[in-house]
Amino acid sequence: MKQRIRHTRRSRVSAPCRRACLLAGLLIAAPALADTTPTGYAPTQSDWGGAGLWQTPTARMADAGEVAFTASHAQPYTRYNFTLQPLPWLEGIIRYSDISNIPYGPESLSGNQSLKDKSIDAKVRLWQESHWLPAVAVGIRDLGGTGLFSGEYVVTSKRFGPIDASLGMAWGYMGARGDISNPFGVLSDKFKTRPTGHSSTGGEFNSHAYFRGPAALFGGISYQTPWQPLVIKVEYDGNNYKHEPHNDNQPQSSPFNVGAVFRLNRSVDFSAALERGNTAMFSITLHTNLAEHAAPPKVLDPPLPPRKTTPVTTTSEQVNWADVSRQLHDNAGIRVSKITRRGREVVVTGEQVRYFYTAKAMGRTARVLDDYLGPGIDWFTVESTREGLPIVDTSVHRERFDALLDHRIPMDEFRLSVEQDQPMPQHEEVLYQPKPKKFDGGASITYGQSLGGPDAFILYQIAANYEANFHFTPNFWWSGVVSANLINNYDKFTYDAPSNLPRVRTYIREYLTSRRITLPVFQLTATKRLGQDWYGMAYAGMFESMYGGVGGEVLYRPFGERWALGADAAWVKQRGFDQDFSFRHYHVATGHVTAYIDTGVDDVTLALSAGRYLAGDWGGTIDVSREFRNGVRMGAYATLTSADGKQYGEGSFDKGIYISIPFDLMLPRSTVNRANILWQPLIRDGGATLGRRYSLYTLTDGRDSDNFNGNLQMITQ
Repeated sequence: MKQRIRHTRRSRVSAPCRRACLLAGLLIAAPALADTTPTGYAPTQSDWGGAGLWQTPTARMADAGEVAFTASHAQPYTRYNFTLQPLPWLEGIIRYSDISNIPYGPESLSGNQSLKDKSIDAKVRLWQESHWLPAVAVGIRDLGGTGLFSGEYVVTSKRFGPIDASLGMAWGYMGARGDISNPFGVLSDKFKTRPTGHSSTGGEFNSHAYFRGPAALFGGISYQTPWQPLVIKVEYDGNNYKHEPHNDNQPQSSPFNVGAVFRLNRSVDFSAALERGNTAMFSITLHTNLAEHAAPPKVLDPPLPPRKTTPVTTTSEQVNWADVSRQLHDNAGIRVSKITRRGREVVVTGEQVRYFYTAKAMGRTARVLDDYLGPGIDWFTVESTREGLPIVDTSVHRERFDALLDHRIPMDEFRLSVEQDQPMPQHEEVLYQPKPKKFDGGASITYGQSLGGPDAFILYQIAANYEANFHFTPNFWWSGVVSANLINNYDKFTYDAPSNLPRVRTYIREYLTSRRITLPVFQLTATKRLGQDWYGMAYAGMFESMYGGVGGEVLYRPFGERWALGADAAWVKQRGFDQDFSFRHYHVATGHVTAYIDTGVDDVTLALSAGRYLAGDWGGTIDVSREFRNGVRMGAYATLTSADGKQYGEGSFDKGIYISIPFDLMLPRSTVNRANILWQPLIRDGGATLGRRYSLYTLTDGRDSDNFNGNLQMITQ
């Protein structure tokens, strides 16, 4: 399994060779990200992750935006669970299970490492609890894994004061007691028997086994004691542990599991229980709500520009616009490309380089301009650009903004005097045009790791990177990245995954271990606005660690609409393992057509792609994500191509889950950067895409007004 965490500018698309980092790492800082007051009846996590009792789930859901990492141990199982709650009615879980008394494989392959199993769960709430009716949820455990622990369930939950009672029916591993005939047997005899065996490749949706075979009841209660930090949970388990994977059956003295949860604070829970009547279980859960988290005080940001106490009489001809440009950069975060006048409107054109929340930048811009300009100017406008592309014009009425700051009008009334428009060529007077900055660069330290491989459960790498950009013009520039491998244990990485496709990604070991100093990126990029709603981009060079070549992209993104359509194409050749200027023999033409759709429901966006992938396979990708008001994004994707499961190998098809978190939510200074975390069960050759450094849809994300409108209150900060 590969995971990655990237510290990126918002315009960047992370490179596929850095697919590594521990998803739970963010949760270590959870106490700093959340209130330390325990929440009343918030659900607790089960041994398997997700809202539940001990071995079984409940119909409860955490608040949307909640993430949790749970590590639990009940001999011989240790489980590491990462739970996400992207929607109020949808819960997803990523899990690693360690079976300590079963070897991973032959000693020659994996030494004395114990067996690891990875799985994905999903639970959907069908309806919420009412005065008379319980909450009802349906879920599948090990939805797309090997099937070692696969099971399905329907569960209800009803609260009676401090007691939350749950009752459900399970099939598969959760219902292995099998003492109830399958009620779905009345529909078809197929439901009476569950297919046996497990997937050799994993990653398949074993729909032929869902809700089949004998069933078992499970349930229990969770009791919130008068002492707020303590929760008691008692459970009846539907599993009798006589049908464990690899015939590793466990003795069970009692089907009842009982234990307690101690909530240290809002973000840390400790649990202990007696399970199977004879086995101790211990667990720790780190959790926080990313959607509800507010940014810390920005003590390292520049103070707000002071408001003038006496009227300003300076005309636009008398203003020192060079000073204004510096103030706009230093205080409002705008890298100014020009300042113009259109009648009674002053327009600042430039790129935002500091503030993630554009409303905050707009407010500071208006304050700076108001301090320098006398009467005769009624509107302040910022024309936002990204890499030379005009994206959106945002305008505020000067007098109404002053009234808002003086508390003479409420925010709802001020909102009516804010406009966002399509950038259009207009007659204007150029007041100032600074010499463009050509070079910028910076260093960073990155940490990457791989989990769950046969060589070792954890393989890690710490690298130092230097990134540089040189702009020949605002729309044409060079980018480069030099990476130095500082510390790693990839000398243990000896396993080459088998592949029945061109090895477009599974040479990852060679790329990681061949050279200490590498050149992952060496690229020329050009952008152009092709029409009112059309954008174009061309690129050539070394795009990522494994591929270089030439390519281009076109995007149609009509202003004010919730959809866009793009197409990209590239001819690429596989790079040498040293990541220098050498190439291997393999080359391919690849590209996709992508439709982006903002559904308008719960801030969910769909991206549907179809085209040719790096191994020459044809197919499509569906990406579903939700972005919360504070900018946190949760999503998942899956790719199915003409490469069948046998060609693809272990995993059966490409899939992943990701979180994108603005660093602005964690740092004492404002920044446009994001941490992008991707979890992929495996890196395989089927469904592999080119790692493109820039994406036109991301570059033009300012055309989506949700960030600005949803955070308009920040215009006074």
